[in-house]
Amino acid sequence: MESNQKSLADRLKSLGVDLGAGNLRATQKKNSNAIQDVLDGRFVPTRRGEAFICEEVYGTDYRHGWAPLDTDVPLNLMSNWAKDPRLVEMPLEAFAFVDTETSGLSGGTGTYAFLVGVGRFEPSAVGRTFRLQQFFMRDPGEEPALLEALAEFLAPCSALVTYNGKAFDAPLLKTRYTLHSIPVPFEDYTHVDLLHLARRLWRDRLPSRTLKYIEENILSAPRTSEEVPGYEIPWLYFDYLRTGNAKPLKGVFYHNAMDIVALAALFSHTAAMLHDPFDERIQHGLDVIALAKLHEDLHYWDMAARLYERGLEMGLGEEDFWKAVHRLSVLQKRRGDLDEAVRWWEQAAAQGHVFACIELAKHCEHRRCDYFEAQKWVVSAMELVDSGSLPDYMRQHWRAELEHRLQRSEGKLKSKPAKPKKHV
Repeated sequence: MESNQKSLADRLKSLGVDLGAGNLRATQKKNSNAIQDVLDGRFVPTRRGEAFICEEVYGTDYRHGWAPLDTDVPLNLMSNWAKDPRLVEMPLEAFAFVDTETSGLSGGTGTYAFLVGVGRFEPSAVGRTFRLQQFFMRDPGEEPALLEALAEFLAPCSALVTYNGKAFDAPLLKTRYTLHSIPVPFEDYTHVDLLHLARRLWRDRLPSRTLKYIEENILSAPRTSEEVPGYEIPWLYFDYLRTGNAKPLKGVFYHNAMDIVALAALFSHTAAMLHDPFDERIQHGLDVIALAKLHEDLHYWDMAARLYERGLEMGLGEEDFWKAVHRLSVLQKRRGDLDEAVRWWEQAAAQGHVFACIELAKHCEHRRCDYFEAQKWVVSAMELVDSGSLPDYMRQHWRAELEHRLQRSEGKLKSKPAKPKKHV
């Protein structure tokens, strides 16, 4: 621990930072832009010193874009997706929505979180309110106090919700708690990382799955001019450590607060989507197809088939339409509904799709033992491969498979016993 602290101190000294809260406060008094003068916060005593905390409470009627923050829908499907049965029984008050602003993105003991935002729901006379607290480290020496205050705020909770937090925020905070010999307050918490769910739901529709992009394009909640780009945040903090001028940090606090609020709204929205995938608010066909894929992967095949069919009725682009048809037809085959599978294959084959010809060839060969018809479908597939604009490696792959299938069907035709002639 001592060597890590020294390396951090050396790094800050190289930037011209005078360590120690006393030095920093003296600098802040000179320029009158100390953190407590710039932001509406308070100093909270802990057993490891003072921590600076900003707080904001969002009422029950708050909407982030169009989305409410809280939700009362059951979390059964989210629990199955996350592979954590504990989620089913958890009230919304058990969830802590966490995001950190750090001195860098590399992780490890040389990186620390100078600002940690946490939101949690609390019951009120008129419903739930959302309490957001931001824990700020005015000086590296205040890190133990920040961690202690954070642990106290997390104490009523038993689950984390983050965005890429499994890979970054949670391991980073665990490292900082360990370095200061403070018990990790969320050690046994369940953890929902919404980045992974966002990728499942919107990777085929949106070019980016960053939280800010999801916030703008799914929740319809653009940020104001206070927003600062994430890559600038470490340097703004180091400037603050050098000068004591906290005024440029207002945008950092805004960025962090909006990340937390967006997390809560996105959790509410995705939970509702998973609970009721036929909700009329889900209006994009690709969103419905994504839900169908998720249900299929979780082995809810009947629901997945219904969702594929609904998505296909919602005006998909041609490429996405036939991709969905492919998945639906294979799913129907897996479910044992071969008549429905064949119907989709015949429709796709009529539009020149190789996969459909191959599936029809398999069906004719294995299910109907009609080797002549199977051979016809293989030949049709070969003609599509040769006449299409496929890359060479794909054409060679399909060619090899189809030639093997053609030889096999020819062999079965030759070995098939001739039907006895009828006697007149």
